[in-house]
Amino acid sequence: MKASIDIGSAPPTENCAQVGTPDYDERARRECRALINLLRRTLGPEPIGARLCLRSNPHDFGTYLSVVCEFDEERPESVEYAYRCESQTPSEWDDEARHELENHAPARR
Repeated sequence: MKASIDIGSAPPTENCAQVGTPDYDERARRECRALINLLRRTLGPEPIGARLCLRSNPHDFGTYLSVVCEFDEERPESVEYAYRCESQTPSEWDDEARHELENHAPARR
């Protein structure tokens, strides 16, 4: 069965885009993509059955974006990966993520 865990839109100690600000959508998408890349650098690529992606969520002040890890509850490695994403998200951006955010383009590998 498919399930998902919300990871957030940025590392916990970092400032992030605020719903309702004029540049929210562009900045939030950039931050979420940088967070997905940071998670992959830190925890490795998603195993079969898991997928990091963006999700739109309704809010009183508008729609906000966050990173979720979708996983298959019947695949233990995907469940483990999802919970590692939740519990082991780095507390701050690494140098590569900062570069990605400053240059408004994903880092190339």
